[in-house]
Formats: sequence, structure tokens, C-alpha cells
Amino acid sequence: MATFWSDMWSKLVGGTTTERNIGTQYPQPAYSEPAAVSVTEDTAMQVSAVWACVRLLSETVSSLPFNVYTKDTSGRQLAESFYFHQFINRKPNRYQTRQEFFETMMLNLTLHGNAYAKIQRINNKIVSLLPMMSAQVEVQLLNDGSVVYEYTRDNQTEVLAEQSVWHIKLYGNGIIGKSPLAFGRNMFGIAQAADQTVTRIYNNGGKRSGVLTLDKMLTPEQREQIRKNFSNLTTSTNDRLLVLEMGMKFDPISMSPQDIELLASRKFQLEEICRWFGVPSILVNDTSGSTAWGSGIEQLVQGFYKLNLRPYLERIEASIEANLFTEAEQKGYQVEFDFEGLLRSDLKSRLEGYRTAVAGSILTPNEVRRIEGWGSMEGGDDLLSQVNMAPLRSLGARQNETQITQP
Repeated sequence: MATFWSDMWSKLVGGTTTERNIGTQYPQPAYSEPAAVSVTEDTAMQVSAVWACVRLLSETVSSLPFNVYTKDTSGRQLAESFYFHQFINRKPNRYQTRQEFFETMMLNLTLHGNAYAKIQRINNKIVSLLPMMSAQVEVQLLNDGSVVYEYTRDNQTEVLAEQSVWHIKLYGNGIIGKSPLAFGRNMFGIAQAADQTVTRIYNNGGKRSGVLTLDKMLTPEQREQIRKNFSNLTTSTNDRLLVLEMGMKFDPISMSPQDIELLASRKFQLEEICRWFGVPSILVNDTSGSTAWGSGIEQLVQGFYKLNLRPYLERIEASIEANLFTEAEQKGYQVEFDFEGLLRSDLKSRLEGYRTAVAGSILTPNEVRRIEGWGSMEGGDDLLSQVNMAPLRSLGARQNETQITQP
């Protein structure tokens, strides 16, 4: 009961979502003004810019190869035989592939600031990670500091301990992340209202509402008849010729699309929405402006990765190691999304870089070939010297051989 009243008081008098109080944790702020229209996940996703930003983030992350490595003093090696590597890359649950699973998690994370997956273990090994939709999950902080998750579906609520839930969160109070959809509600509401306005304009054939004025008084029956006869002035797409008589005059009273600068407003909303999701508008097919990130696709992708995608990837990787691995596994294994494919330069630049790496005894020819997906070649596993591109192990032998042959 105390928790209930504390939650109610917090909602009534205000507070912030970064406060950490016992009870329900809220990912959304306390609103002081209503939005232009009601904003939900479904209505926001009907705005093309929102759909494009969420789709770009979700599909890009989910398409990256996900690897697990063993850690030792000599470096790291791909741990293909480790159960988690096989599990996450095959089917994380009975319904989804790896790509579909990470798409769902990113969809919830980018919109709601929190992504949840129900963990099922057998013999201390994870056998299933099933996403739980963020809108159906409520996070509770108990008096002893533990966290429980209330998952509601089919009108039934399941209470799960924190060990049974994988929770990825954006920045917030440490218990729950802030929801971009909730905090950007006013902006998304304006974008939805603009879309609805455009829809109404086209439904009415571009006609504006207005009033008919006459120089005489009318009976109620005459008013109704005139409304019926001249309704096409403001509604439908019927473009038949209408004749006004008896000094009748039509005066528009609604603003035109030009008056409300509808096109400019929608362009500004596109930029605002992209700002909320941290996505350069040019990556969602906005060709109306320029970007300070450079004009080449390589510069754009690198900037997008460094400033937007990398924090998501680092967040997911750290959460996996901290929450899905045992203490022993944390010491011996490391996870990483392979972003190298998207950051790769053109073939000419890569070959120049490989030449420098091989000549500098950094990479072997076969290591280069493996990076490019080519087959190994005989003798290609030796590091080469820049002097005459001979194997390093043969340099000492040749030097001794020279000393012996000298008189």
C-alpha cells in the first residue's frame, strides 16, 4: 500500500525518471501538456521517418555477424565450439533466428528504451531467450534492492526474478531506461497530426472549409437545402460546376497548405525525428539537404557507426557478458558484433593497406586472404620481411650461412 501511494504521489506532484524510488519504475516523463494527437507505438510507426529510423537501426544491428571469442595470453580465438556461440547463432528461441531475435530486441530498445528477453536455463546453460514486448513489462524495485519484472499477457501477469530476464536498457536511473517514444511524444504527435491533415486534404480533393453568405434571412429548411446542394464546395472530389445565385458568396475560413507551410513543416519533422533516434536524415532517403559528415558513403557509415551504432553494440555486448555468462565464462570468453564488413573501404584501398601490413610483418598473406574470404595458399602462413619479402625465420639462417661462407 505504501508503494501504491508513493507512486501516485510521484505522478501527481511530478518528479523525474532518473529518480530511483522503491516501487514501479517509469520510463516516461510526467506530461504537463497533451500531445497534438494520441501517440502509441503503432501510430508513431505509421510516420515514415519513424519507421525508417527504427528499421535502419534494427536491421543493421541484426545483420551483423555475432561472434564469441576465447580469451588467453596469446590473444583471442573464435570459440565456435562454445555452446553460447552455437545457440545464439542458430535459434535463440523456438520462433526466431538470430537476425529476427536481434531485430525484435532493437525494435523495443530504440522505441521504448528497454528490451527484455525471458531466460530459460537447463543445467546452468541458456537454452532459450524469448523477447518480451516492452509495453507488456513493468519493472519493480523492491525494498531489499532486488528487481522483479511483471510480464502481462493474455490477461495474466507473470512475476519474474531478475535472474530470469535479460534486460538491455538505455540511459536512465540504472534500473530502467528512458523511452525515446515517450519523451518524443510531442514531436511524434505533431508529425502524426501533419500526416492526418494531408490525408484530410486529399480526401476532400484539396478543398477548404468555408461559409456561404447571403444578403437575406433564410428559414431552417432553406439553410438545410443550401447545405445539401453546395456541400461539394468543401468536401469530396466531385468537381462539377457549381453556380451561386441570389448574391451568395463563398468565403474560405480554413488555412491552406501554403498558409500553414505544410511542406516545410513536414521536412522539419523529418529532421527532428531523425535527431531523436540519432540517425543522419540522409540515411533515410532525405536528399533535400547536406551533411557535415562528408559526402561519401564510407564517411557516412563510419560516422553513423561511431556516433550511433557503436553505443548500441557496446551496450548489448556488455550486457550479454555481465548478465548471460557465468563468472567463469566471463573470464574466458568475450562477445563482439563484427562491424568490419560495413566499415570496409573499396578494394583498391584495402589491397594497399594489406600490402603495407604484409610488408611490415603485421599480417601473413594467408591472414589477408582469410579476411577477404579467399582460400589459403601454400607457404602463406609465414610473416614476410620488407627487405626482400622472405620469411622471417629464414633471415637468421641466411645470416649464419653468410658468416660461415666468409673466409
